[in-house]
Amino acid sequence: MPLTVTAIRNAKPRAKPYKLTDGAGLYLEIMPNGSRYWRWRYRYAGKDTRLAFGVFPEVTLAEARERKDDARRALRDGIDPATQRRAARHKRLLSAETTFEGVARQWLASQKRKMAPITHKKAERTLELFAFPWLGPRPMTEIDPPELLAVLKRIESRGANETAHRLKARVGQIFRYAIAHGMATRDPSADLRGALAPIVSKSHAAITDPAKVGDLLRALDAYAGHFPTCCALRLAPLVFARPGELRRAEWSEFDLDAGEWRIPADKMKMREAHVVPLSTQAMAILRDLHPLTGRGRYLFPGIRTAGEPMSNNTINAALRRMGFDRDTMTGHGFRAMASTRLNELGWNPDVIERQLAHAERNKVRAAYNRAQYMAERRSMMQAWADYLDSLRVGGNVAAIRRKRV
Repeated sequence: MPLTVTAIRNAKPRAKPYKLTDGAGLYLEIMPNGSRYWRWRYRYAGKDTRLAFGVFPEVTLAEARERKDDARRALRDGIDPATQRRAARHKRLLSAETTFEGVARQWLASQKRKMAPITHKKAERTLELFAFPWLGPRPMTEIDPPELLAVLKRIESRGANETAHRLKARVGQIFRYAIAHGMATRDPSADLRGALAPIVSKSHAAITDPAKVGDLLRALDAYAGHFPTCCALRLAPLVFARPGELRRAEWSEFDLDAGEWRIPADKMKMREAHVVPLSTQAMAILRDLHPLTGRGRYLFPGIRTAGEPMSNNTINAALRRMGFDRDTMTGHGFRAMASTRLNELGWNPDVIERQLAHAERNKVRAAYNRAQYMAERRSMMQAWADYLDSLRVGGNVAAIRRKRV
C-alpha cells in the first residue's frame, strides 16, 4: 500500500534500520535514532543503485514522489539519475565557489614566474580596474559572451581600444585556465572575435633627424633635475634598452671591468638574458653615479623609496619638462632613434636587431644570432656613442657609416 503522512509519523524507531515502502522503488528508511531518510532503488546498466532524496519532514511525501518521478523520466531517457545529480551538484558548486575574481587571482599567481614583473603588475592592475568591479563576484559558469562584451565596450567607449583588446585576451587566458582545472566549461571570449574595433597601431614618438637629435642631447645634458634622473636621461640614448629595463637596472647586473650590462631573462620582454656592451661614455656616466647610488640595489632608485626603482613615468615627465611633448619624444623613442639612425648609417640589420633584443621568428636564425655578433655589437655601441657626441657638438656624422654585410 502507498505510504501516508500519518503512517510515517506513527512509525517508531527500532533497534535496527527498517523500511516503509511507497511503491515504484521509493521507500522511507527509519534509523534507530529516529531519523527518516527517503531512498529510491532502481537498476541502471544491470546494477542495483540507490538514490537519496532527503530527510523527512524537510522533504515531504509529495516532494519525495515528485523527485522519484523526475528520476524515472531521466532513467526512461537513458540517463543515470545518480550521474545527472552529481553533474548538477558540480555545477552548483562551481557557481557558488568559483567567481571570476577568485579564479583570476589563481591565474595571476600561476603566471608570476612566467611573466616579467612589470607585465604581471599591469595584468593585475587591468583586471582590478576594468574587470573585477563588474565580473569579479560573478560565477565563472554564468558569464556569457554578451555580458563580457558589455564590459569590453565600456572600455572601448572611453577610447581605450587597446586596453579593451588586452583585457579580452586576459579574460580568455583566465577562462582557459579555469576550463583546464574543472572550474568552467567554456570560454565566452572566443565568441567575441571581431566584436571590438581593430587596434590602430601607433609607433612610439621618436626624434630621428640628426640635427634634432643633437638638440635633444644638449637638452639632456642641460637638464637640472634629480641627479639619478639626469644620469638615466643621459644613459638612455647610449644603451637604447626598453624603459622598464633601464629604470629597474641593478648594480649587480653591471660588470664595469668588462664593460657590460647583463640583464637577466626575467626582466626581458622576450624572457631571454641580454647583454648590453657599454661604451666609454656610458661607463663614465655609471662611474659618476656610483658614489651616490652604488651602495643600494638600483642605479635609479625612487625619490621617496630607495628600495624601489624610479617611477615608470619619470623619464617621460622629465622630457615634458624639457619641452618635448608626447608626440615628439618618449622614453621608448630612444630605441627607435637608435634603430633608425644605425640602419640609415649602414650597420648590419641583424646586429642592430640583436642589440635591440627583438624576437627572431626563425628559431634557427635566432640561435645563430644569439651566438654571433658580440664583437660587432661592441664596436657598434662605441661607434654609436661617438656618433652621438658628434651630433651633440654639431660635427660630421659620417664617422660611423658602415657598409651593410
